Amino acid sequence: MFGKLTWAAVPLDQPIPLVAGCVAFGIVGGIAVYVVLKGWAPYLWREWITSVDHKRLGIMYALLAMVMLVRGFIDALMMRSQQAIAAGGSQGYLPPEHYDQIFSAHGTIMIFFVGMPFVIGLMNFVVPLQLGVRDVAFPVLNSVSFWLTASGALLVNVSLFVGEFAHTGWLVYPPLSEIAYSPGVGVDYYLWALQISGAGSLMTGINFTTTILKLRAPGMGYSRMPIFCWTALSSNLLIVAAFPILTATFAMLLLDRYLGFHFFTNDGGGNPMMYVNLIWAWGHPEVYILVLPAFGVFSEVIATFSGKPLFGYRSMAAATLGICMLSFMVWLHHFFTMGAGADVNAFFGVMTMIIAVPTGVKVFNWLFTLYGGRVRFNTPLLWALGFMCTFVIGGMTGVLLAIPPADFVLHNSLFLVAHFHNVIIGGVLFGAFAGYMYWFPKAFGFTLHEGLGKATFWCWLVGFYLAFMPLYALGLMGATRRMQHYAETEWRPLMLVAMAGALVILAGIALLVLQLFVSIRNRARLRDATGDPWNGRTLEWSIASPPPPWNFAVLPQVQGVDAYWNMKQAGRQAARQLPFETIHLPRNSAVGVAIAFFTSIGGFALVWHIWWLAIIGFVGLLVAALSHGWIIDREEEIPPERLAALERERST
Repeated sequence: MFGKLTWAAVPLDQPIPLVAGCVAFGIVGGIAVYVVLKGWAPYLWREWITSVDHKRLGIMYALLAMVMLVRGFIDALMMRSQQAIAAGGSQGYLPPEHYDQIFSAHGTIMIFFVGMPFVIGLMNFVVPLQLGVRDVAFPVLNSVSFWLTASGALLVNVSLFVGEFAHTGWLVYPPLSEIAYSPGVGVDYYLWALQISGAGSLMTGINFTTTILKLRAPGMGYSRMPIFCWTALSSNLLIVAAFPILTATFAMLLLDRYLGFHFFTNDGGGNPMMYVNLIWAWGHPEVYILVLPAFGVFSEVIATFSGKPLFGYRSMAAATLGICMLSFMVWLHHFFTMGAGADVNAFFGVMTMIIAVPTGVKVFNWLFTLYGGRVRFNTPLLWALGFMCTFVIGGMTGVLLAIPPADFVLHNSLFLVAHFHNVIIGGVLFGAFAGYMYWFPKAFGFTLHEGLGKATFWCWLVGFYLAFMPLYALGLMGATRRMQHYAETEWRPLMLVAMAGALVILAGIALLVLQLFVSIRNRARLRDATGDPWNGRTLEWSIASPPPPWNFAVLPQVQGVDAYWNMKQAGRQAARQLPFETIHLPRNSAVGVAIAFFTSIGGFALVWHIWWLAIIGFVGLLVAALSHGWIIDREEEIPPERLAALERERST
């Protein structure tokens, strides 16, 4: 009746996952009980859980990313501590099979459930505001996208307590991920969690591509869009093009595992290297799906805190689109060692060097924007400056790895691990934190504590260099990745330095949480009544903080790049012109939560081969989706009188 699920699936004999699972679910359960006892549940259901407001969904995406950042960093801390002590005769405290699950879960969580939700959350919150519109093109689909992502994250965390996670690395290469070598449920948890969250990401890509191409304020042509909107457009075009590849690839691997197909096994004519081609045809564009919005954040931050227009606006937009196109022409540099031949390797090596050119254009544009400006060293700008130094190093090591002979030496070493973290932490995470601290006052109406923000930045920056620069040296010394133990005791001092770096980053995470707590406690003193605490340049700063559900009482008339800056220079106020007209807003919808609930049930059932429960999940999903189509009253009206009253209240 319960398929492969038995009491043996609960790791009663493994204290680390058992205690971790109990603590995690205890915290979640405790929060749920506290919310109910406080009487907050109706408010949360009405204002957040069933909301289709792009701003609230963006905030929930960011919250999910931060929670999963803590979860993924715990895995990183366990890996670093294991490698710090497991030298020579010491075996450390993590057995090999558990260590394999940890590094697989770490990569999966950080890419799919930290990086993706963080950048999508920023795009959700900011893009409609910068475009001068009231919502995304498909608000209910936006809610479904978020809850599917949350469903995938839930499934990954369930594997901590019931069953196991994949032992295969974060991209589950065959043949190791095939049923013959991974007969357990770890790979199945991975595949179903990412199929579910990947569907949500694809919906997001469709939604935001449509929003940016079809919904913009009057007068905002493509040549007047903020650079963050350009980077969001490029990122979402890549999602639309790349995520179907991921979905199809995982579908074929699922067919191999569940129905005995042979897409990626040598039996029956399959080819494991075809999986590697397909996964990286998605995987390298994925890097730019993550980092392009971060580039957009840095463009906004640097222009604002320099008090100048962004240098080279058109070249910046062109470089963004150039990266978007070139990102599909470099995937094979991830496996030069497969034996494709010198000509193929040379082509992809040259293309990898070429894609560095538009990135270099961006760096010089940011530097020229800073040059001669009245620079204010607020925390968001510190993240941008730290990014430029760190990302340039990561880019140079990437160009080195693009040389096939060098890659043959370094491919499976810790040098590659250091390079990847150099661009993802220094690019994506630094960009996410810069955006979080930059737009936080717009979301909540008060600024974050500046001193703690700067302390957070310095802990992350110093911690990063301590944690990953030693890995470059270790890689050159011959240390391979995915090591649970190593015999060369001379590597241990550098491993200890890397462990110290991880602890400094841990202090940065603790300070990030403390900053949020202190800022909420002191929100009255940190209140921003202007809606424009940074003297911003784009339209989101023209409205109240936090923004009303309709964003703009009257859609602004855009007359150039940096629309709000132009309005301020001309002495005009944005979006307060009369007369007001009736606004139609979409009503809250529970369809996203319902779909995610039944999808989670169905995903868990498919992992454990509980077929009757899988059928219930599928039928529930179908009913929830179809029932939404029968709802007639989907909008509420905001009359002009209410708009006028709120605008008068804001202006007094």
